[in-house]
Amino acid sequence: MRFAVIDLGTNTFHLLIAESTAKGFNILYKTNVPVKLGEGRINDNIIIPAAFERGINTLKDFSSIIEKHNVDKVKATATSAIRSAENGKDFVSKAKEIANIDIEIITGDKEAGLIYKGVKLSGAIQNTSLIMDIGGGSIEFILCDTEKLIWKKSYNIGAARLMQQYFKSDPISDDEKNLILAKVQNQLIDLFEICELHQPKMLIGSAGAFETFAELIIRKNNHSEDITTVKTYEFNFDEYIETTIKLINSTHDDRAAMPGMIPLRIDMCVVAALLANYIMGRLKINQLTLSNYDLKMGVLASLL
Repeated sequence: MRFAVIDLGTNTFHLLIAESTAKGFNILYKTNVPVKLGEGRINDNIIIPAAFERGINTLKDFSSIIEKHNVDKVKATATSAIRSAENGKDFVSKAKEIANIDIEIITGDKEAGLIYKGVKLSGAIQNTSLIMDIGGGSIEFILCDTEKLIWKKSYNIGAARLMQQYFKSDPISDDEKNLILAKVQNQLIDLFEICELHQPKMLIGSAGAFETFAELIIRKNNHSEDITTVKTYEFNFDEYIETTIKLINSTHDDRAAMPGMIPLRIDMCVVAALLANYIMGRLKINQLTLSNYDLKMGVLASLL
């Protein structure tokens, strides 16, 4: 059987087409498009007309690709931007009308569960770990060990939300950093309590910004790894910290010129770096792994 998974994220729409086999699955096609659905007014819970149109046009393109691959089953999931937008249901209706794609708007809790399934499939969970998925609209945390999921929660403090609300200077000012971290600290009290109890040893970054951090390090060191084809990537912690501090302190133009940087993440990665570094500092974690398997792979695992 052939499956198509569409992940409608706040920043990026992903399409994955896979075929089930006796041993699991083969990935036949994958792509992502920086739709930026949360552009402009995510904190007003509105998808602006330009972003709305980009999203529908992307789904029309996805629909054509799916047709060419003779897919048997399509599963499309929408997360924070569509979940919280006043015109989110209008977007879902229009997607059905124009692209003939049925979209399920999933809760933050379900999103966290699917991210866990995807990360588990990658083999990244080696000990008691905290999975962190930094989306544009929300952030999901999943506490787990090699056997089970212990705790999960989604928070409406995604990188696009924080960026639009606080990130106005170039480079980001100390005041803006403090405002972002104060907001995060107030929101994550229950996360810190549960982590105090279970003492995770490793942070697992679920794709997204963590993929960019890995790419920057690989390109800086002239390594030959292709980050898009690996399931996991283990960071050298000192190298990771050096890279993220450089990102946080640099200007927009400096970041844009860094080999391995993609346009979508030039500013977003500053907020993502602040968040990841704060979490690791607060929880005294100095092991970091990237899982390239995330929500969409969790959806695929559910279908299989």
